[in-house]
This record gives sequence, structure tokens and C-alpha cells, in this order.
Amino acid sequence: MTQPKPPAKKENPLINLVCNIVVPTLVLMKFSSERWLGPLYGLIVALAFPIGYGIYDLARRKKTNFLSILGFVSVLLSGGLALIKVGGIWFAVKDALLPTLIGVAVLASLRTKKPLVRELFYNDQILDVARIDAALDARGERAHFDRLLRRASLGLALTFLASAPVNFALALYVLKSPPGTPEFNAELGRMHILVWPVIAIPSMAAMMIVFWRLLNGLSALTGLSQEEIFHAEKPKA
Repeated sequence: MTQPKPPAKKENPLINLVCNIVVPTLVLMKFSSERWLGPLYGLIVALAFPIGYGIYDLARRKKTNFLSILGFVSVLLSGGLALIKVGGIWFAVKDALLPTLIGVAVLASLRTKKPLVRELFYNDQILDVARIDAALDARGERAHFDRLLRRASLGLALTFLASAPVNFALALYVLKSPPGTPEFNAELGRMHILVWPVIAIPSMAAMMIVFWRLLNGLSALTGLSQEEIFHAEKPKA
């Protein structure tokens, strides 16, 4: 008799926020002057936190995904561009290129057996996939379900593609000082903060709309309520 798998370890959102946003921003804006770490070491220390957290979380939870890999690559690219002291235009190109690549990857994955929208939204960690699949097969709605996933993929891809020009414009607007200076590091920190209200929060809102429409579509196709679509919470021992 096979034993049930232990529950997957959950990510700590507070540690995530501190390591990826709070500490790097504080170091870049307050401790990159010559009085403290200097521009070079300030940048290295700021980048060490999100990179170190990514490695720690991967070792702890033994799992990753496409988007977290791209986020990790983004941090490394930001560090590399800053260390070779290129101008803000290249940061703008990088910040526009990454969401464009994600959007294109979401669209391209529609031609594979595992579209990326399944990994993000339609997975067993969020939804009761076995129950949903059984209801879809019982009602003969598999073809309509595939169309529903395709529409969700298009909405998700559009969210990323729409953020690309906003990323580009934000980087050009904020990064004006010469690279390798404390002022440039402070602008990187400022951009790190502005990304949230200008790009991240609107993008997350758009993704939640895509997810909400997917849930409504699943409920209509399966006859299950939205409470039944999610995993039932198991009573604690």
C-alpha cells in the first residue's frame, strides 16, 4: 500500500517580500553611497538577497516553475548590466524583453500538451483537477474545456505583452544617472518600488480576472460550484 505524499512545503510570503523587495531596495537607495558599501558592493549585496532566496527556496521546496526561472534570470541580467555599466536604455530593453518572451511562450505552449496556463491556474495545488476532469468527461465537455483554456491562455499572454511597453517606458523615465554611480543605484531601487503600483499590481489584477473567468467557465461546464472546484480543506488531526 503506497503511502500518501507529504504535503508540499508552502512559500513564506513575508520572507519572499523582504528578500526580493524590501532589502534590495533599502540597500540600493540608502547604502550604495561611498560612505557605506559604494556603488559596486551595494549592487552586489542588493542582488545577493533575491538570488540567495531563489536558491534557498528551490533547495527547500524542491520545485520551481517557468515564471520563477525567468524572474531569477531577470535579477541576474539586471546585475550583469549594472556591473558592466551600460546605460538605462539597456535596462529598458531587458525589462520589455522578458514579459514579451513570457507572453510569446504562453502562446507557443498552446501547441504543446502542457500549456503554461495549466501550470499557473489549472493545477492540482489550486484546483481539484481529478474531480473537474471526471465531471468534464461525464458531461462530454472536453472540447469546450480546451477552448476555455485557449481563451485563458490568450488573456494571460495579452497581460504580459501589454506590460512590456510600460516596463520599457518606466525604465527610461527613472534611470537617468550615469551607470556605476550611487545615484544610478538609488534609481534602480526607486524603480524596484515603482514597478509594483505601475506594473505588478495592474498585471496581477488582470491575471485574477483571467482566473475568475476560467473558474466561471469551469463551473458552467462541469456543473460544480466554485467551492467544489477547489480542494476541500482537510480537518486537522
